[in-house]
Amino acid sequence: MMWSILISAIGLLFVFEGILPFLSPPKWRQGMQHMMVVSDRTLRIIGFLSMVFGLGLVIVAREFFK
Repeated sequence: MMWSILISAIGLLFVFEGILPFLSPPKWRQGMQHMMVVSDRTLRIIGFLSMVFGLGLVIVAREFFK
């Protein structure tokens, strides 16, 4: 694997993570407060589904853009 692809992916992650706090700090803050009251089990499920979705995107991208 080329390191430049990995670094680019991490950079893109930071770009996407920063969009909501940049565009609407109050909504972002409200969302973070909501995450504080969500159970650990629910957060784990959300995290797992996010990882599976991300892995699926990587697999699809590798298959279609060889």
